[in-house]
Amino acid sequence: MNSAARRIGRTLALVLPVVLVLSGTLAVTRVPWASTATDSQVLTAASGKASTKAGRQAAMAPQEILRDRLLLDLQEKDPGYALTNLQKEMNARPSLARYCTGIAESLGRAAVAKYGAAHRAQAYSRPVCDTSFASGVAAAQ
Repeated sequence: MNSAARRIGRTLALVLPVVLVLSGTLAVTRVPWASTATDSQVLTAASGKASTKAGRQAAMAPQEILRDRLLLDLQEKDPGYALTNLQKEMNARPSLARYCTGIAESLGRAAVAKYGAAHRAQAYSRPVCDTSFASGVAAAQ
């Protein structure tokens, strides 16, 4: 009897954790990828596929995601807001510093496209990434 109880105990010790993990995994229906995730950026356990937007962002490099987000900030608000956010990102993520000039130039070109005259776009210039924003404004003329 003692050895039969041990065998049952060992079997339960091996099988029970696997059952608990599998049942817990299947119980999860949505997993947000980030604290700022929207409903379109979640993974459903049932489908096993990420949403289109999340899948597209996963294929993009971090600097491309940042550039796209800052260009959206520029369109929705103004270049000054986007440049301030660029500076914050460079302080928070120094690994992206080598992309700062390219992103700032893109913001400069987008500012000219939005505001037309270069002198109006230039008024939003900030001392982020040296003079890259100004270079982008000048290149867009």
